[in-house]
Amino acid sequence: MRANRAVALLLGATLLLTVLFIVTDVVLRKIGRGALGGSNEISSYVMAAVASWGLSCALTERAHVRIDFVRQKLARRGQSIMDMLAMVVTNGVVLLVAVQCWPVLEKTILRGSTANTPLETPLWIPQGIWFGGWLWFALTSTALTLIGLYYLLSGHTKDFDATLGMGSELEI
Repeated sequence: MRANRAVALLLGATLLLTVLFIVTDVVLRKIGRGALGGSNEISSYVMAAVASWGLSCALTERAHVRIDFVRQKLARRGQSIMDMLAMVVTNGVVLLVAVQCWPVLEKTILRGSTANTPLETPLWIPQGIWFGGWLWFALTSTALTLIGLYYLLSGHTKDFDATLGMGSELEI
């Protein structure tokens, strides 16, 4: 998905800016010019956002780890079934996590919770970004599951392998 590549670029830029912010904060402290403050808190929020949004990027790039000991021993059809099973299970877990993220954000919004830090960040902001990442991951995994099912059931083996197959070490 092109959208996931754009998300990955945005995440990379965000990480770079976060690193620059942290380095600047540390250098200013070291030379005795005060500190920007909040680098620890902000970097924590960025890591949560990068993790939740990055999962769908990894999924579309087929970068999630799979143990393929059994899969290698199967015929092509069996490998496709194992790939589909892996996608269905992944999708189920992602949907469950995404559904369970909402009550966390909802409570934060209802209570008007803020961080217990000098920045007093309204927690709905980082949690909303985190929740959005899980929703995006759920949407991406559901789309890939449906596309994979279509390819598998209609016999489009090459398309299936290109979408959900494991590939080989040579392709990487």
